[in-house]
Amino acid sequence: MTKNDNNSQHRYWLQRCIDLAEQQSRTPGGGPFAALVVHAGELVAEGVNQVTGSNDPTAHAEVVAIRNACAQRNDFQLAGCVLYSSCEPCPMCLGAIYWARPDAVYYAATHAQAAKAGFDDSFIYEQIPLPGPERSIPFHPVALDSAEAPFDAWLANGERRDY
Repeated sequence: MTKNDNNSQHRYWLQRCIDLAEQQSRTPGGGPFAALVVHAGELVAEGVNQVTGSNDPTAHAEVVAIRNACAQRNDFQLAGCVLYSSCEPCPMCLGAIYWARPDAVYYAATHAQAAKAGFDDSFIYEQIPLPGPERSIPFHPVALDSAEAPFDAWLANGERRDY
């Protein structure tokens, strides 16, 4: 495949994302975001924003697509896959993407374009470097002697599946 063929393929999948996101925007409980997971040029799964329709703040298009693709592949990682998103992923989706480990991510709209439509996640990026107690939602560590017990049990489990 030539570089132009590859670029055409990325444009094709991104346009499918945009079309799906636009369609989803017109449905009750929908949002203007969509994502696809593709493996070897074949669609594995798709996801659309379901936050307000499902009352689930984690139901962003990328997370839904990752969940669907992992279920379809019967694997918790997406090695060999590419994730396409109608918009630059937010910090939560970025974390989910890194845990899922696709080979690459391609997106169409930027977070600045999303902010113009009222989806501004810049405040989250501003919160990340702050010490926990100084965040707008304070995070407070509590030292417990037993805090490492789950990790010790995990490390002692010879049947664990590392990730």
